[in-house]
Amino acid sequence: MFLKRIIFLISIFFLAVDVFSQINSENSNIIPGSNLNSFKSGEWFEYRIHYGLFNAGRVTISLETKTFNEKEVFHSKSYGRTIGLARFFFKVEDFYESYFDKNYVKPYKFIRDIYEGGYTKDTEILFNHSNGIAYVNDKKNKKKYEIPFNDGAQDLISASYYLRNFYDHSKISINESVDINMFFDNENYLFKLKFLGEEILHTKFGKVSSLKFRPYVQSGRVFREQESVTMWVSNDKNKVPLKIQANLAVGSIECDLENFKNLKYPFLINIE
Repeated sequence: MFLKRIIFLISIFFLAVDVFSQINSENSNIIPGSNLNSFKSGEWFEYRIHYGLFNAGRVTISLETKTFNEKEVFHSKSYGRTIGLARFFFKVEDFYESYFDKNYVKPYKFIRDIYEGGYTKDTEILFNHSNGIAYVNDKKNKKKYEIPFNDGAQDLISASYYLRNFYDHSKISINESVDINMFFDNENYLFKLKFLGEEILHTKFGKVSSLKFRPYVQSGRVFREQESVTMWVSNDKNKVPLKIQANLAVGSIECDLENFKNLKYPFLINIE
């Protein structure tokens, strides 16, 4: 069960880092088109998943400029894997990719190719924003689907970049929750996200001013809604995902920023 929770956290890492999707239009903290340019091509992050001193996994996320359908886009690649003893007992190799618009951060193509202890999935999704249809290619089972998606929906990877550019935390109160629409795994999902306020987070780089959130997934998925999952994002122009913590009955599994490069703005560290 412990190892399975580690594997779940790898999946939740992507969900939590990328759980932010299109906020309902009545919420004014999302301003589509007001590009804040929080990231640039060449950005790269590495995260360490651990239970206390026990290292269980690594996640890397990279961003570069590519061409898709004769259009210059951003291409983000995420890779998660178990390491050490966790890998010996439960091998995980998770690949995620997203091609999305450079200005409005709307997804065009999403790829999910995963291996988790024998469970595999190989899916490609093409988003047609003109007709609101997602063309899903289930390569593993050799099946194809056409599924309507909600207007402005994000995929699992593009969502975090969308929020980093357009989310204004000053327009939401502490402990206020918002509903988030997202297209993932052949369906539209509704997630709930609570803003917990600002906090000085102790990291390997020093003390960093951060924004604290509590994302909840739907009951019956990886974590039950009542379970405690918390994440921190840097309170600067970069909006870097810094940490995720999933509390257990004893201790907690954590995912911490380990390395980074090519941020668009200086990484602000508090010196006291």
